[in-house]
Amino acid sequence: MTSADGQVALLEEKGHALLPAQLPFDLLDATAQSLDHCLGQAAGSRNLLAQPRCSEIAVQLKTRLVGMGLLDASSVAVQCTLFDKTADRNWLVALHQDTSIPASGAGMPAVLKEGEPYVQPPVDVLRSLLAVRVHLDDCGVDAGPLRVVSGSHRAGRLSDAEAQDLRVEHGETACTAARGDALLMRPLLLHASSRARSPARRRVLHFLFGPARLPHGLVWNRTVAGGQPALQEN
Repeated sequence: MTSADGQVALLEEKGHALLPAQLPFDLLDATAQSLDHCLGQAAGSRNLLAQPRCSEIAVQLKTRLVGMGLLDASSVAVQCTLFDKTADRNWLVALHQDTSIPASGAGMPAVLKEGEPYVQPPVDVLRSLLAVRVHLDDCGVDAGPLRVVSGSHRAGRLSDAEAQDLRVEHGETACTAARGDALLMRPLLLHASSRARSPARRRVLHFLFGPARLPHGLVWNRTVAGGQPALQEN
């Protein structure tokens, strides 16, 4: 089994896989500087796919992941979110699954987040997606890394009680990473994070990839396939 085959199998079995050193430091530095300029003191944003540096990273990630067999060539990037944890902005995230997507249509109830619609699609849509968390900084055990319940993505959409039971049964894995690493995860994977115990900055760009065309009459808010972001017609 090749290394790429091993990552595919790991992602299928565990719901997460770490890919070391996926992006050059000069691109990470330029992206971080650009985000500091446009976001100021904000703790993050979920609508960054329109930022040129972020769309550039999305294109590079897609090329690498397609080459490794981890992503279909027809996939598009549909979201980029920044999480910027510092000593002054130090939060925890309770155990959950990512069940909302930046899309609208088919009369499905939508919630506006940063001025854009998000819906909770059927499970078959969520299973077709891949999240890629790019680390702009080192993230050790004291930096509030993501904690995941391996294999929980195979259980479908879970209630709070079911999620807690799975965590008790299977335990958690802390997903530490170095600067430039990419953590791949399925959105239905149970995950959480603690407050950082260290004052070091922990910035993560969370990209979401999915099929260019959605079922159930849904349409992405915007996509990046291999160039500039494109707004979708509803």
